[in-house]
Amino acid sequence: MGETAVSEAALDDAFADDITFQATDGYSLGATLYLPRGARTHAVLINSATAVPRKIYRGFASYLASRGCAVLTYDYRGTGDSRPKADPLSGRSNALVGFKASMTDWAALDVTAAVTWMRERYKAMPLAFVGHSFGGQALGLIPNNSEVSRALLIAAQAGTWRLMTPPEGYRIYALMKFVGAPLARVIGYAPGRIGLGYDLPRDVFLEWAGWVTSDRYFFDDSKLRALANFPRYRGELRALSFSDDPWATRAAVEMLCAGFTSIKPEIDSIRPIEAGSKKVGHFGFFRPEHRDTLWRGAAEWIQMED
Repeated sequence: MGETAVSEAALDDAFADDITFQATDGYSLGATLYLPRGARTHAVLINSATAVPRKIYRGFASYLASRGCAVLTYDYRGTGDSRPKADPLSGRSNALVGFKASMTDWAALDVTAAVTWMRERYKAMPLAFVGHSFGGQALGLIPNNSEVSRALLIAAQAGTWRLMTPPEGYRIYALMKFVGAPLARVIGYAPGRIGLGYDLPRDVFLEWAGWVTSDRYFFDDSKLRALANFPRYRGELRALSFSDDPWATRAAVEMLCAGFTSIKPEIDSIRPIEAGSKKVGHFGFFRPEHRDTLWRGAAEWIQMED
């Protein structure tokens, strides 16, 4: 939602290759693999926010690769290069109409497969998990999160409207419940023009809307069995919260981190001025202007020896 047009940095001393890999059910996911020109020391998986294409993370991914990391970015099913192709014979104006996908599927089928893909290819390296917004939430939902040694959550939160900064929370509640959900049910998908930025599959949006309009986000979802995976994670975890982010407020980040009951997550609250910027918000971490501040600090933490 909101601002997703983040500037891309030029590739550093790294290679980038657009590839595909298979989700756990065989669905083909679009991805980009970034590799350093020199020695590889760490593996990093970058997991996207909702309705955010992987290209937004290109600058940060190439920066990590230039420091010796093998980095994978990818699009969840129904988004970016993982969106189904239009079939002119179907009579449908949008390929997402009738497409089956939910946020639960994103975690169970796509994120889980991405972790497995990286773990199998870079067995000798520690695997770090970078999660932006929903991408960070997914760490607690996947069954193989024990394969991750370090997790950096960036503006990742329990996204209930109640913990958003007023009046943003009221706006999001109305958008989800009274605009997005009815529209998605009628036309078969959630159009990006309502304020999402990009189209979303129907059930992705409806599940998301249900969580956002609940008091404790997906922790209130009694049908979400994947919540049992939160305690499986026992690696290092640092969560970054930005004071000018109206969605991932400190309280919302704390609620998400409280789900990781087997560890003591580190929550770092950052004011834009501390990053040498006037604004960071929900998306700004990934702007190249933060290369020598936020990016460097994040990379140093990711590459710490456990």
